[in-house]
Amino acid sequence: MPTNAGLDLRRGRPLPAIGTTEAKLQQRKLDALKRGIHRIPQSSQHPFGVHLIAVGKAGTGVVQRFLDNAPVDLLDPPGSRLTVLGVDIGDDDLKPLIASASKLAGDRSQIEIMPVELPPMEDLQASMARYIDFLKLEYPLYHPNPDSLAWLPADAPLRDADGSIQRAVAKAAYGRAFYDGDRPMHGALKRFASSVEATGGDSVVAIVFGLGESVGSGIALDLARHLSSSILGRRILVTGVGITPHPSDSATARGARLHAVFSELDVLCDETKNKGVTPSCGDLFKNPFTAGFIIVPQPADVDPHEARKSVEQQLSSLFAERRGANLWEALRLLNWVAAPSTQHSAARTPWGARWIHMFGFGSDTAGPAAKDLRTALGLMPDYQPEFLEMRTADSANDHAAKDWIDALNAAFMPEVPPHQVDGGSPGAIQYLLPRVALKDLSAFQGALKGYDAEPMEQRHLHHALLLEQGLLLCEPSTVIEGMAGASIGNGNQWIAVPRHQLRGEDA
Repeated sequence: MPTNAGLDLRRGRPLPAIGTTEAKLQQRKLDALKRGIHRIPQSSQHPFGVHLIAVGKAGTGVVQRFLDNAPVDLLDPPGSRLTVLGVDIGDDDLKPLIASASKLAGDRSQIEIMPVELPPMEDLQASMARYIDFLKLEYPLYHPNPDSLAWLPADAPLRDADGSIQRAVAKAAYGRAFYDGDRPMHGALKRFASSVEATGGDSVVAIVFGLGESVGSGIALDLARHLSSSILGRRILVTGVGITPHPSDSATARGARLHAVFSELDVLCDETKNKGVTPSCGDLFKNPFTAGFIIVPQPADVDPHEARKSVEQQLSSLFAERRGANLWEALRLLNWVAAPSTQHSAARTPWGARWIHMFGFGSDTAGPAAKDLRTALGLMPDYQPEFLEMRTADSANDHAAKDWIDALNAAFMPEVPPHQVDGGSPGAIQYLLPRVALKDLSAFQGALKGYDAEPMEQRHLHHALLLEQGLLLCEPSTVIEGMAGASIGNGNQWIAVPRHQLRGEDA
């Protein structure tokens, strides 16, 4: 008969025992976090191994700020190496990356831009007509659906009236550059991977893009799976960094488009949902973000320009401070890197639906400006983290730091009280909220409503990830009742992902 009491034989007194294996693992994890098992010594001189891919305008802004602010001695330790790749349609936003690369130029860095051509629609259609052959080479068990070749209608505009490019069009342009002709995108990713593998120590690749951007989000997920699952063979850790739309961004960026992006990330990053995708779409659709996915909210209380500058500064600091050790510590905190299973059991714990990790920041000279941190970050009342670590600079104001600790504790009530660590960027505090579900984001329901409000032909163009498989992810399945993923045309493509789960609804 199970009991909830134990005996400390050394002291001869009864102690409460943890009754279930799950509770024991949870206690072991929290004890390991209290001991700081994930911390990297300040004296560490490990080679720099953070490599960056900027996709779209938002990602390019972050990486450019990183290159501008990177310390001149960043690559001094033997074995250090930096690899940067910028990808966008056209080169208007990419050229500054090369201009900012001079500080780190040398044989220990490789910085390349890859402007993707947006050809005439007839050229895109010609490439799409060969997609069945491309996909058979990529995944020999691929079951073709001839109707899926129509996933980008021939009468779809290449650009909208405001000059923007829909996600489906951005995906088609990227796919043509990766699969067809001279395959310039494939070559750029191969060169990137070779440079990453030449690093003298451990490496992590961060793919940075705007969640509400049509080009950034339309390219980033295919790029991530091509790089992580195919070219790198899942040998190198890859983390995704998605920047949320600002409240003043277009209704589409905050609505229908964002819902499609959320859904695509959900079927990749949630292990249970992903198991419903890979049997029909292939192992190359396993979650490419092997080191997790981080969402960065833009501050809503400042104008878009200031919010963008703030996010760029904070992310560039996360990548560069202590030669990348702050990012590595964040990944170790999330239980996936250098975490012995005997001491830190969460290293073997899947994230499930709570696959989002949120990066927050503020000033280390003053307490939080917002009285309600939860609302300021766009988090719903039910979210509660297990642990929360706040990073400050050595020079941080003690009173301001305490105000932040108190505010974070009051807002989120983590199981382990918030812990302050040093090594941050002067003038800023940083913290990471782990294991957030899509339903915990206040933007989730707004995005869903925006998607439902648009006509079908417009919703179609917001999709990207599974289009070449002949599927519209967010629509009801035409093959299996209750599932997501409408098959395009007369095909019988399917995935086993319940649609109500994608929509955050009860069964």
